[in-house]
Amino acid sequence: MYGGDEVSAIVIDLGSHTCKAGYAGEDAPKAVFPSVVGSTDQMDVDDTTSKCKLYVGSQALGFRRDHMEVVSPFKDGIVADWDMVDSIWNHAFRECLLIDPKEHPMLLAEPSSNSQQQRERTAELIFEKYNVPALFLAKNAVLTSFASGRATSLVVDGGGGSTTIAPVHDGYVLQKAVASSPIGGELLTDCLLKSLESKGVMIKPRYSFKRKEIQLGVFQTVDLDFPSTPESYRLYSQRVIASDIKECVCRAPDTPYDESSYSNIPMTPYELPDGQTIEIGADRFKIPDILFNPSLVQTIPGMDNFVEIASSARGLPQMAVESINKCDVDIRRELFSSILLAGGTASMQQLKERLEKDLLEESPQAARVKVLASGNATERRFSVWIGGSILASLGSFQQTWFSKSEYEEHGVSYVQRKCP
Repeated sequence: MYGGDEVSAIVIDLGSHTCKAGYAGEDAPKAVFPSVVGSTDQMDVDDTTSKCKLYVGSQALGFRRDHMEVVSPFKDGIVADWDMVDSIWNHAFRECLLIDPKEHPMLLAEPSSNSQQQRERTAELIFEKYNVPALFLAKNAVLTSFASGRATSLVVDGGGGSTTIAPVHDGYVLQKAVASSPIGGELLTDCLLKSLESKGVMIKPRYSFKRKEIQLGVFQTVDLDFPSTPESYRLYSQRVIASDIKECVCRAPDTPYDESSYSNIPMTPYELPDGQTIEIGADRFKIPDILFNPSLVQTIPGMDNFVEIASSARGLPQMAVESINKCDVDIRRELFSSILLAGGTASMQQLKERLEKDLLEESPQAARVKVLASGNATERRFSVWIGGSILASLGSFQQTWFSKSEYEEHGVSYVQRKCP
């Protein structure tokens, strides 16, 4: 047993798009930065092996370097490169929170469908590399449920790389009923980017121009050329802008999207960093509707390589009903009446209203459908982290930590017993 009362625990939610880190008991994470890593190959003078130098954090990534690729440690929502994850954790501890990890217990959020192998690898790395006194791995969906003060709910988590729907009952994820789809915020951002390109709007990355003031209040944009910039960095820089456009102008349509009824929709202006103003029309509604109707991806020029993924994916309402139907018949009503939205994509305007409307049509007559989302977009976006912050600061939680001494005594597989 570990008594973690004296020092504050650290809570980390490493998502496929952003990493959130901070102190338990606070109401928002201290550090929020991209979960991608910049990587340059550096040849050592004395030996011929190349080592990668990794750059982590918004600032390090925002600075363009020749031959710096932008890579993600995740593949399909699962960690594929542990060195990168290690560098992300290290950045969070030492550069953002300025703490020594061996003095703080750590609560890490994990995907609701994380494998045993992944969990053991996480525990091993945290104990061996960082010498933390105690650790707890908590499922994303459970933390979101705690953040809204519920022990039972259906959590719809719209992440960057995927969307996961997980039923939580009495504080545990019902593993057999978890549903997920590869359609997440990043796919929507890419669809918007490609759709704008097909209309002749080229988004210039911030590093590719500078603005000069030629006379008072009049700016001229001068293009800069960096031929050694990798494609992955250019795309990363464009996605940062496209993602902001998406958050500013997109909203879920009240009814399923169709070309004809949205053809003469009023345009919404958006000013790009290089000073040009673009007008966005039907895409404001079409892009979010992909969450409800994934086959819309086929209508977007340049998204050909995602057509197979999209055609096999199901919309949010279908996934929710499917997930609830895999649960015990006695708790289905309760799940229908407490559907929680979490994650960055879930803070999209009108998403809650549209999901509730569609679910009323799909659900059995007797069910009372209620989609709950905190009115505050920050709380929605960080609900997993906030749930972790609440859990790790509860007095009653202190005896549930998986301590370093238990790890040394029982080995890494004990994490399965301690963190169910």
